[in-house]
Amino acid sequence: MAFDADEEILQDFLIEAGEILEKLSEQLVDLEQHPDDSDLLNAIFRGFHTVKGGAGFLQLDALVNCCHSAENVFDILRNHKRKVTPELMDVVLQGLDNVNAMFEQVRNREELTPAPASLIAALDALAVPESDTPAPPPVELPGEAPAPETQDQGDITDEEFEKLLDAIADDKAQAPTQPDATEQATEPASETGGDEITDDEFEALLDQLHGKGKFAAPDAIETEGAGANSGDQPAGNESSDLITDDEFERLLDELHGKGGGPGAKPDPSGTSQPGTGASSEPAPEPSAKAEPIPAPALAAKTAAPAREAAPVGETTVRVDTKRLDDIMNMVGELVLVRNRLQRLGSQSEDEHMHKAVANLDVVTTDLQAAVMQTRMQPIKKVFGRFPRVVRDLARNLKKEVSLMMHGEETDLDKNLVEALADPLVHLVRNSVDHGIEGPDIREAAGKSRAGTVTLSAQQEGDHILLSIADDGGGMDPDVLRRKAVEKGLYDQDAADRLTDNECFNLIFAAGFSTKEQISDVSGRGVGMDVVKNRIAQLNGQISIESALGKGTKIIIKVPLTLAIMPTLMIMLGEQSFALPLVNVVEIFHLDLTKTNMVDGRECIVVRDKVFPLFHIKRWLVHDEEARKEVDNAHVVIVAMGTKQVGFVVDQLVGQEEVVIKPLGRALQGTPGMAGATITGDGRIALIIDVPSLLQHYG
Repeated sequence: MAFDADEEILQDFLIEAGEILEKLSEQLVDLEQHPDDSDLLNAIFRGFHTVKGGAGFLQLDALVNCCHSAENVFDILRNHKRKVTPELMDVVLQGLDNVNAMFEQVRNREELTPAPASLIAALDALAVPESDTPAPPPVELPGEAPAPETQDQGDITDEEFEKLLDAIADDKAQAPTQPDATEQATEPASETGGDEITDDEFEALLDQLHGKGKFAAPDAIETEGAGANSGDQPAGNESSDLITDDEFERLLDELHGKGGGPGAKPDPSGTSQPGTGASSEPAPEPSAKAEPIPAPALAAKTAAPAREAAPVGETTVRVDTKRLDDIMNMVGELVLVRNRLQRLGSQSEDEHMHKAVANLDVVTTDLQAAVMQTRMQPIKKVFGRFPRVVRDLARNLKKEVSLMMHGEETDLDKNLVEALADPLVHLVRNSVDHGIEGPDIREAAGKSRAGTVTLSAQQEGDHILLSIADDGGGMDPDVLRRKAVEKGLYDQDAADRLTDNECFNLIFAAGFSTKEQISDVSGRGVGMDVVKNRIAQLNGQISIESALGKGTKIIIKVPLTLAIMPTLMIMLGEQSFALPLVNVVEIFHLDLTKTNMVDGRECIVVRDKVFPLFHIKRWLVHDEEARKEVDNAHVVIVAMGTKQVGFVVDQLVGQEEVVIKPLGRALQGTPGMAGATITGDGRIALIIDVPSLLQHYG
């Protein structure tokens, strides 16, 4: 293991291999559905080969061995010598798991744990053709180890090229009848062991491979062709200046064996040997001794076409995420200054002041959007792991499940992508386990044997909507009511009054489960309450729709970013508070003398809907004078999932974008508070955490 290698090279490997391994998980599951897809087989083969190459360069031998064994399996598969089966895919996916585990160890600079010997043996067993007839051995250069992974590749590694030079030098040492130039090339090559090759040796090698005089100087060719004065006329043979694509491919064939170069056709005779390639195209007999072109000139001529097109500069730059977070914090401070100037500008009658503040507002908004965009990542970063999750779980539960994904390119904040990973995994597993029925049950109900889980994402304003839907059996409200009574969450009368949606939301209660048997997948009632709390921490909402016999749909709504939050600024007495706008449903003015009492709780009726009413000033303001009751007040209806309540507030200030600042150490953990911010008038306002506030006080 060579972690002392160049840090930049290691980082390049981590980025490239990380992207490849993310794709491989999805590609392998896709392959099981489309086992005859040649493009997919080749893509998977190249993925393992690329990771192996990078790991080999860093001397990560354990990772190289596992990738090599997996690569050999796909070499057999893409040559149609074995069929893709679920059992084969189980072994390959286990191999990928070990590769991923070792990759994480590389990322953490830990010693690699090699894959189990039994797994390597199983992969090697699958790398043998199913047919009893052994595959014909590939054409090899003397002393070269077989390298099936390079037969269809257009390039070779430096180590392979050096071995080829050594092998050719050994051949030439055994053939004393070669021309003088060859003898000159053989002697130094054997002395240096193939580590270096001089210009003269390289020219002699080209002469031997391509025929004497193929790369001769223009004057020699002119002398041969017409016997004229070669110094007065340009070369008549274009091949003396440039090497064509066909010639380059033939050169690769001679070095690497037939089929080694791009576009090369296999040699049916299988008798081609290095050093004999010139026999297929006889070399001209020069009338004068051909002098080789100096190596720098030859390099310049062969490189000429590449210089015709202007080189494309790098269009991306790697930036540490901490630097992006720092920039985002500075933009947040700029937003606070902008809000302050807007408030001061509104109090001024200076027209130039108004224009300057308006311009600052536009620039700040654009800058904020641009910086937020740099932090955005596609939700595919999370979605990419679900094909494997669904495949493994369905196979474990003996179910047939297909996964459909929509809106994978929807962007949201990097921190949200990471935070949503675990809740979404749990919800998808829940849909496969609880939602989708067994194949026989589905067939008896008139459905297809295979169930479908649909995962989708879309942007709606400044929020992202995520949904996990299945076409399974749905949820039975009566069963949920019975379970709620059994677990003591409600008495029978209260349970009977629950609406169907309220029954569905019971699954978010801690310890609530409808499973009769506990398994390693589910049944303990742990998980859905954690999911709900996690979504609430992200200032999001979660709701459930279900129809018995048709399926269930879980909808999650989260903000695009956590850094800057749109809020509704309110006043309680003389103190400012911020309500996250995502929770606000509607606002209206209310005569507090017209309220009703239901089950001992003050309520209001709006459009035939009953809302519990809470005077949050009694909870948050300790000034007795400010807590005196009033007859008229503003009511803000806020929502948490499917539940809606009314908050009584003294004054509405308006909508304002705020930057969330963490509470100081003395105030951390204060119930109902998500953080603090600085308002446009320069005062500090606390940001209300609606679910936490109701849980603690309500």
